[in-house]
Amino acid sequence: MAADRRAPPHHWEFRARFRRGAFGWRSQPAILRIREAVSEIRRVARREPVLAAEGSVLLLEKLSPALERVDSSSGSIGIAVDHAIEALVPLISRAPATAPLRSEWLERLWDAYQDDLIPYIESLGERWGELCASAELASSWADELLGTVRMALSPDPSLRGHFCGISACLSSLYTAGRYQEMVDILEMETFWHYRKWAVLALAALGRKDDAIQLAEACRGPWTNDGEVNRMLEEILISSG
Repeated sequence: MAADRRAPPHHWEFRARFRRGAFGWRSQPAILRIREAVSEIRRVARREPVLAAEGSVLLLEKLSPALERVDSSSGSIGIAVDHAIEALVPLISRAPATAPLRSEWLERLWDAYQDDLIPYIESLGERWGELCASAELASSWADELLGTVRMALSPDPSLRGHFCGISACLSSLYTAGRYQEMVDILEMETFWHYRKWAVLALAALGRKDDAIQLAEACRGPWTNDGEVNRMLEEILISSG
């Protein structure tokens, strides 16, 4: 049963360390602080999962502003952030939070996601359905984003454009089980980053041969072959 109250007040040690522009250009001190913050949250998660989820949301809110001056050219700080996201998303999604509290977390994360200009936390979009933690909430988020997504993916160049919420919408549709809708929306899309959701949707619909055919058709100079191969392997394994 979900907790019927929000997490109690807590003093997070990492909070003061992740002020806007807190780090200079060197990446190693920032990487160390990220690891320390994740470890602090994980320790709390053993006893108080809702509190740990609250801490996870707080850290994700603070990451990009705190790292805005860090030299990211080596890629090491981006990898550290990705590892942190891998650790924190399950803590948020599995926390026994009430629907209002989870909705509050998602609104806060959405604000951080939209303000992520560098970007560092853009992979949250791919995990949005997981963060919703229920088909009902995921469907609600999909409905909220769907109108803009349809325009952003439109074949009409006068409508088509960038929208940071495309992955979040597709992830939400997937968690909501709205697979055919995903296939229809992505019918004319060629960009693998989005088209892969149609592959997943086809596989979920039991149309695995179609999913394999679509994934193979997406290969090209702008497609990550390793990611295609992994997805195909998962489909084939699930088919026995």
